[in-house]
Amino acid sequence: MQKFKHVIYCLGALIFLNVSFALAQQDTSKNTDPSLNGQYQFMLKKSKNLYGSKLINPARLSSVWKSVNDTLRKERRQLQEARTQIKTQADNIASLKGEVTGKESSLASATASVNEISFLGISFNKGTYNTMVWAIIILLAAALAIVILQTGKYRKEATYRTQLYQEVADEFQAHKVKAKDKEMKLARELQDERNKWDEGGRR
Repeated sequence: MQKFKHVIYCLGALIFLNVSFALAQQDTSKNTDPSLNGQYQFMLKKSKNLYGSKLINPARLSSVWKSVNDTLRKERRQLQEARTQIKTQADNIASLKGEVTGKESSLASATASVNEISFLGISFNKGTYNTMVWAIIILLAAALAIVILQTGKYRKEATYRTQLYQEVADEFQAHKVKAKDKEMKLARELQDERNKWDEGGRR
């Protein structure tokens, strides 16, 4: 009976040492994967099976739970920062859209003012104004060409009339000279006849 007690004590001491050694080995083992999945797999790997169930170390479960909470807090903080950043970017986009709309309106006004010309208080499109100006220039050029042609025609007519008048004047002058000569000749002949008449009467 005494020997049986010694054997039981020895077995108990061996079991205690084995469990203590296993716990010590389990506690000193390190997890090389710090991710949640790595910690979970490490916890399952280090847990003992008992009748198809896992005996999980509460310290490891608490560590995994702490990691989950830390990860959730980090994700929530990042989500809040992302939402804040998205809101800021949305406000910036809205502001930029407003500026772009204003600049487009200013550009449209500037383009309209550049493409419009005011003449005599009437606004014309630049293309219409250019067309009108060129049409007026062409009409004036045509009118000037007609005037120049008519002036040349009248000048030729005037030159012809002048030459004709000069010829008539020359002929008239020649006729006048001839008539004067003839008149003088007739006057001399008449005087001669008078002289003869006077001399015959005296006899």
